[in-house]
Amino acid sequence: DLIHRIRAIPKPARFANFFQCCVDGTTSNDVLIKPLPKKSPDPLTSDVDLRLRIYELYLDCAGRRYEKELSHMLTRSKKAISTHADIAPRNILIGEGDDCPVIGIVDWEEAGWYPEYWEYANIMKPSVDRDWQMWMERVAPERWHISGIVQRDGFYFEKMNALDYS
Repeated sequence: DLIHRIRAIPKPARFANFFQCCVDGTTSNDVLIKPLPKKSPDPLTSDVDLRLRIYELYLDCAGRRYEKELSHMLTRSKKAISTHADIAPRNILIGEGDDCPVIGIVDWEEAGWYPEYWEYANIMKPSVDRDWQMWMERVAPERWHISGIVQRDGFYFEKMNALDYS
């Protein structure tokens, strides 16, 4: 229910030309789409730009295994929706009591407008949260084809996280 409410938050008119941007209008530092050093840090204006960014990062980080297939494997999205961008057990505060109510969600720095599949893809990409992934797969309101995101090896994600922006 909380994810549905977040997804319903409208994008401010001043960001109408951005396909993907954080809540303050800046580009995301998400490991899949942060700009390469010496590349434009501007927010992405289309789904095509977003998929191109993922592809460039993949190639730059020695991801040659799917070089020819990746552009066809990446999910396409016609719209961007409001997204927390990192829904995970570590970011959900649970209250006391038998019903364990959700009392808060933290870690909002990457929140913004992303392709409609983004939260699902971030939950399902390679991680240690296997139980979380299993439960989220059971209750996901929609499932997207995310093979272009999950077909990454550990080296790729390590290198992506280590990009130096200084």
